[in-house]
Amino acid sequence: MRIGIFGGTFDPPHLGHLILADEAYIQLQLDKLLWVLTPDPPHKLGQQISPVQQRLELVQAAIGDNPHFELSRVEMDRPGPHFAVDTVKLLQNQFFEAELFYLIGGDSLHDLVRWNWPRELVEAVAGLGVMRRPGDEIDLAALEKMLPGITPKINFIDSPLIDIASHEIRERIAAGKAYRYHLHPAVYDLIRQRKYYLV
Repeated sequence: MRIGIFGGTFDPPHLGHLILADEAYIQLQLDKLLWVLTPDPPHKLGQQISPVQQRLELVQAAIGDNPHFELSRVEMDRPGPHFAVDTVKLLQNQFFEAELFYLIGGDSLHDLVRWNWPRELVEAVAGLGVMRRPGDEIDLAALEKMLPGITPKINFIDSPLIDIASHEIRERIAAGKAYRYHLHPAVYDLIRQRKYYLV
């Protein structure tokens, strides 16, 4: 079994997230893609983040009509801080015969050596699904010197560039601007019903 791990704050989840997740599912030939909702990401400490229950509802709305997507509570059900290597090891215990593919952006691949325990993360996964932006240059030889064994684990994912950001959607909602077509219809409906992001 091949399982993808797609982590994020998803505040809110938008069409860019869904398109990247779907491309990863298809191109990496996954059997399942886990959306791992991060309550308090270490790299966003001090930033305003919506309550985790609100984001949980929105992720469930976003992925509810796709049988290949599944919400994982692996980070929600344990105290933080939540580091990628710990998440991967917990999921490996849960899916002990599965090959795990951790999804990251090209910018995160550049910064991977500065993550907590990057070598252990590389060793723990079957592969890294790297969603890169057009024109993104990655020096694989330099990366291999710092993290030996990473090169054969890198799988680049080709995806249309969808320039949508969660913080821009939140700003649009608060300012009364259009945002409907940035979101899955179920997410849009839920935000309207619950009046999320208005203040």
